Amino acid sequence: MQTFSHLSGVYAAVVTPVKDDFSLDSRALPALLEFIIERGCHGALLLGTTGEGPSFAPSERLALMRSALQVRSTHPGFRLLAGTGTPSLTETIELTGAAFELGYDGVVVLPPYYFRKASDEGLYLWFSQVIQQAVPAGKALLGYHIPQVSGVSFSFDLLSRLKSNFPNQFAGIKDSSGDLDHARLLGETFKQDLLVLNGNDRLFSQALQSGAGGCITACANLCSADLRQVWDGHQHSEDTSNYQSRLISFRSVAERYQPFPPLMKALLARQYGFPCWTVRPPLLPLAGELVDQAVADLHSLWNNV
Repeated sequence: MQTFSHLSGVYAAVVTPVKDDFSLDSRALPALLEFIIERGCHGALLLGTTGEGPSFAPSERLALMRSALQVRSTHPGFRLLAGTGTPSLTETIELTGAAFELGYDGVVVLPPYYFRKASDEGLYLWFSQVIQQAVPAGKALLGYHIPQVSGVSFSFDLLSRLKSNFPNQFAGIKDSSGDLDHARLLGETFKQDLLVLNGNDRLFSQALQSGAGGCITACANLCSADLRQVWDGHQHSEDTSNYQSRLISFRSVAERYQPFPPLMKALLARQYGFPCWTVRPPLLPLAGELVDQAVADLHSLWNNV
């Protein structure tokens, strides 16, 4: 059984550059990836929730995936994951297969989120078709567990069945439930057999202690340096409580200004000089006065942590 431990580490759920006319600005992506590499990320997830994945057509997703490959010329070991889940089985298979053809290290796949009363049997059949038709042996598919958004959960029985029947393709899950008890139970139940990438910065240290293999978070667009300190410290059994406290404080501020995509884009522009990318409807940009308040809150945070 493959454990996929080679995919462990800190990942940013990167924002997607969008122009004022709502078209994709895929050429701007490499500079953002260089930024998060410099700040300690092992890899990036494109087209997740923070990347507004469901808002883009398959052709747009593929254009963004291709653009990200430029970073491999200077950072060949940088890992790339793509969000390829849609409610359509056919579309998901096509996007997943395309990601691996492009050389991506893995995919993060939402469950089909329109039919929220689907049974575990139906979800198993759906994922088994995606894996059998689009995931080569040795490549990684992670389920995306974010039930507060998707309305569909990955039960432990479903996870166990997928790992048992597809041990060399089903890697594990991105756990964005924000539930500490769930994180602990995942570790107790699956040990190292399942790769768990935590999706909530405030739980990172505790998730690692429960056996998580890393994280994929929205806030890593901005605070990946602290996430990397927690990761490195955990590997060497060092005290990282100061860095974890900073992450908890940052996340607490960020959660006041949800949803995350417009906030992360506004802060990247304001604090690090990136273009002021918009978001695609139905999301709206963060109002200027709220950006001012968020920046003030963050400055106060850094002065007191």
